[in-house]
Amino acid sequence: MTQVAIVGAGAAGLATGIFIRRLNPALSVTLFDGAAKPGAKILVSGGSRCNVTNVAVTERDFWGGKPTIIRRVLRGLPVTDTVAWFASLGVPLHEEAHGKLFPDSNRSRDVLDALMRELDASGATLRPSTRITAITRSPAGFVLQTPGESIHADVVVLATGGQSLPKTGSDGAGLAMARDLGHRIVPTTPALAPLIVERTAPGVQGVAHDVDLTVWVDGSVGVRLSGALLWTHFGVSGPVVLDASRHWLRAALEDRAVRVTVNLFPGESFERVDADWTARAVARPRTSLHTTLTDALPASLASLVLQHLQLDETTPLAHLARSDRRRLAHALVEWPLAVTGSRGYNYAEATAGGVALDELNPASMESRRCAGLYLVGEMLDVDGRIGGFNFQWAWSSARVAARAIIT
Repeated sequence: MTQVAIVGAGAAGLATGIFIRRLNPALSVTLFDGAAKPGAKILVSGGSRCNVTNVAVTERDFWGGKPTIIRRVLRGLPVTDTVAWFASLGVPLHEEAHGKLFPDSNRSRDVLDALMRELDASGATLRPSTRITAITRSPAGFVLQTPGESIHADVVVLATGGQSLPKTGSDGAGLAMARDLGHRIVPTTPALAPLIVERTAPGVQGVAHDVDLTVWVDGSVGVRLSGALLWTHFGVSGPVVLDASRHWLRAALEDRAVRVTVNLFPGESFERVDADWTARAVARPRTSLHTTLTDALPASLASLVLQHLQLDETTPLAHLARSDRRRLAHALVEWPLAVTGSRGYNYAEATAGGVALDELNPASMESRRCAGLYLVGEMLDVDGRIGGFNFQWAWSSARVAARAIIT
């Protein structure tokens, strides 16, 4: 028997347990996790440095559920409080590019160790290697089933994560439990995942540069994003691609016409690029196409573009026909990426879809379908862009649930 059973000891589960015991040490709290060593996803996050949050987090940094609900949950633990909380755990943070906050040690192990120490100090009980296989209602609360025993609890917190990085334990089992307890599950897809393209060019593998990336859905702009793109042996990766992946995958899931284009001259329009090439032809008529293009692009990528358009790299600007110049300008601002899919959950950093957010009370994270059941973290239909936002969602939703449970 335990008063509060938390299923899942990842970021959201550990935080919920810590917050509950800090707020009310009299409550009995037990965390269950199928892994022998919980927290594996924390260890691999942020290139094993753990980007725990961002200096500025709003509902506009997330997709999925209703922005008004996301905003209310985020207010439950603002970024300033998150930074102070980590400082109290002995993990001071520092800011890097794009507002990302990392531990000063740059070690995700230090983040996990601090959470585990605090959980232990709080008096909560952690039961690793204990997989919950089913949860049912009982007259006194809930019954949690493991392969070897039945556990009774007054309150249950589901914090099992989504389906990304399934080797760490996020295999979707918690979503099935939520469904069995009456919840609607928004169909899931990988999010923050590298994308596979139809043809790869060996010459550009490993090349990274800034672009504007557009996902077109049914002929209209679905989303336009900016950031670094990395060419790989399978297709494309990098922050802008990871952010775009959920939009391509959601459109494909809904069987909508979806395509991706890249502006290799970020911030520039066709008209401006075309005018610039015209001016360059006047100023430097003998300069070759390739030399001119490498002023803005890596040499290997410049070669790829010209080969794709069947333009001779050595052609002087003065000899470039108007039609070819316009074809080149179009290609530079709307380069097509023949995306065929993503690398899947094994390489995704998050999950899009999950438990429908409007089936929870945002003031408490308690289910509207099943009293006494709380849901937190990635298993909900909320996914943030790259930059520490998904971790902040975990911390904030955990704090909101903890405050509600102790009252």
